[in-house]
Amino acid sequence: MNNGTTDQLPLKMVSMFAGIGGFELGFKQAGIETTMACEIDPIAQHVLKKNFPDIILVDDICDLQEIPDGTDVLCAGFPCQDISTIGVKTGLSGERSSLVREVFRLLEKRTVEWVIFENVPNMLFLKKGETIRTITEELEMLGYSWAYRMIDSLAYVPQHRRRVFVVASLHSDPKDVLLSGNSLQEHGVITSAKFEEPCGFYWTEGKYAIGLYQNAIPTLKVGSTIGIPSAPAIAFPDGTVGSPDIKDAERLQGFPEDWTKSAEEIAKPSIRWKLVGNAVTVDVIAWIARKILAPKQYDFSQDVELEKDHKWPNACWGFDGNRFVSKLSLTELKCHCQNF
Repeated sequence: MNNGTTDQLPLKMVSMFAGIGGFELGFKQAGIETTMACEIDPIAQHVLKKNFPDIILVDDICDLQEIPDGTDVLCAGFPCQDISTIGVKTGLSGERSSLVREVFRLLEKRTVEWVIFENVPNMLFLKKGETIRTITEELEMLGYSWAYRMIDSLAYVPQHRRRVFVVASLHSDPKDVLLSGNSLQEHGVITSAKFEEPCGFYWTEGKYAIGLYQNAIPTLKVGSTIGIPSAPAIAFPDGTVGSPDIKDAERLQGFPEDWTKSAEEIAKPSIRWKLVGNAVTVDVIAWIARKILAPKQYDFSQDVELEKDHKWPNACWGFDGNRFVSKLSLTELKCHCQNF
């Protein structure tokens, strides 16, 4: 087992609920190879096989008996259907999101140095934070310290996409991976009435959730709140309005264009939007992976203890039952995004 340092490279990663390979590609960009991926959807499997032909592919996490020996990192972007604000909101009692417990079943048999979870922001709020509380408590019972943070993909690509990432370690400090090395720049949100840059929005969201962002699009997704599948629109200063195609969507998630092209071999072309919309943003994953290899010390001098029964904040860290609120905000990540 790796002891959390970088002197035993190369590290080895396994991925649960792999989707189309966002974790795999992000870690590969950081120089960390994936040895095994688990994904039950046959179309996503097809895309994985096309882009990662050498990875061992497992169908169902429930049938997986153990994590491969020598694994250093386990990543799990577990299903969000029971947690999302547009889902059934049953939380970890739901059929899909409860599959995260399978990850802990595997970790009880064999721990690894690093564990990374990803899911929608509502995991911090639904049922008073049942999901994040369960995850952190389970990690602590296995001897992990942890940190989590809500990160907006706008820090890297022109897409407003907030997701919660949990990083845990047996021997290293996850704060130095997830909470350090930031700037105080804010990007994407419209702060002026002047229409000088392209603005992304959804036609079908109405005034409740119009999702208007300057020089960025709102979150890529499968459908809309009124049940109409819809790609985001982009209004340009000259008065024209356009919409990204699937190749644009792939790039907006950090994938090379046509990453999901192979899906058309076994399904309708429209399925590619679902595959891309359900994926993680590769650039965010690559940032986390690189920080595992080269952590930076986090200054926690301004952090305060999380009071009992207080709502879960946007960034937090803890160990052995102790929880602390991080001073960081959503936007304190150096922005690498480019204009449209």
